[in-house]
Amino acid sequence: MDQNRRYYGLLLALGVVLIALFVISLLTGSSSISLMQGLSGLFGAGDSDTVLIMQQLRLPRALLGAMIGLTLGLSGAALQGYLRNPLAEPGLLGVSSSASLGAVLALYSGLSLLFPLSLPLMALGFAFIAVILVQFLAGGSGSTITVILAGVAVSAFAGALTSLALSLAPNPFALMEIVFWMLGSLNDRSMSHVWLVLPFMSLGWIMLILSGRSLDALTLGQETAASMGVDLRKVQFLVVAGTAMSVGAATAVAGAIGFIGLVVPHVLRPFVGSRPSRLLPASALGGAVMLLAADIFVRLILPEKDLKLGVLTALIGAPFFLHLVSRLRKGAEI
Repeated sequence: MDQNRRYYGLLLALGVVLIALFVISLLTGSSSISLMQGLSGLFGAGDSDTVLIMQQLRLPRALLGAMIGLTLGLSGAALQGYLRNPLAEPGLLGVSSSASLGAVLALYSGLSLLFPLSLPLMALGFAFIAVILVQFLAGGSGSTITVILAGVAVSAFAGALTSLALSLAPNPFALMEIVFWMLGSLNDRSMSHVWLVLPFMSLGWIMLILSGRSLDALTLGQETAASMGVDLRKVQFLVVAGTAMSVGAATAVAGAIGFIGLVVPHVLRPFVGSRPSRLLPASALGGAVMLLAADIFVRLILPEKDLKLGVLTALIGAPFFLHLVSRLRKGAEI
């Protein structure tokens, strides 16, 4: 009972922090807007400038920050549970690199100038191609090793093609635009981006949450889980396809934002025990909290320099990753 109370208390605390950060995100920006002015602007009241800023700039940015953070935290926890690998994160399946390749091609070809939504649409398309390739290469055995190897192969190939596009960029301005997009940002996103990715993210979230009980059984090993009636092929499909839909959609609108899917599950795992089904919702909330906090931070420090969100998460996540590797090595030596 005490464990259940602590778990639900953690979810409640994360939810409260998430709501607070969402409100702070709405009120953070170059234009000084009070809480009451902001709330009025959200509902279409007040002066036109405030309404425009709140409805067309800050609201979609805050929504996407919460949605993408939720996606990265949830998918990271699901992949770590399915692959039983503490170093697993959403980029392992090649979805992020493939989505980035699609977006880079939209920028490289100039299609994004003719039709702005072509960038996220092409990124989504390439993310789905990636998951089809991973599923095909991994086969239907449900083996985690084949999934990892297939994801690494797809990621390496997509990364190579992206590097090729960068090296053949037609002019320095196109190269700069591509590089800036790949660094990851929520700046200048609109409600069109929110509505575009919401269906894919929602379906991905549902699939990942549905895998929770099967992931609990997988902690005992694949053979034991199969003897308990767990369909390994179904679990593989739910985790891989759910990650592809949600992370592909996130990458399509924000670029590559790394390390959240790696860091958040590890930070929260000691508070929820060894059950992946409990870690999934906690990591989803924790991911949303971390990404919203990071996005608020990039707007407060060096606002005139437009510090990229992906850069900040990497600066936070890379030292944690090194610490994790060091801890695992010490554990192996013992």
